[in-house]
Amino acid sequence: MLTTSTRLKLQNICSRLAQGEFVSLQERVYLQKFAERDRSVSTWVSRAQRFQREGTQQGLDGLMADLDLGRRYPDDPEHPEDDLGDWFSNASPWLRRD
Repeated sequence: MLTTSTRLKLQNICSRLAQGEFVSLQERVYLQKFAERDRSVSTWVSRAQRFQREGTQQGLDGLMADLDLGRRYPDDPEHPEDDLGDWFSNASPWLRRD
């Protein structure tokens, strides 16, 4: 549970990150500490990073960004996109579809 002052401070850092403004290393470490422990803070950080990369989006792309769907690390070979078929390939035979 975040206090109001902590939540506002974290949201301010995320806002500056999204706008491409200066965020100190100390603030980034502070933000990451909470992002590792709190799912909502992690979502704020990923949205801020996506906004910084892609800007405002409209239509279906905007909806997917608002729902925090899609790839977190586009064009990064160390984080390949998940393939649903690969996920089901190790499933039980009754669940698999051939």
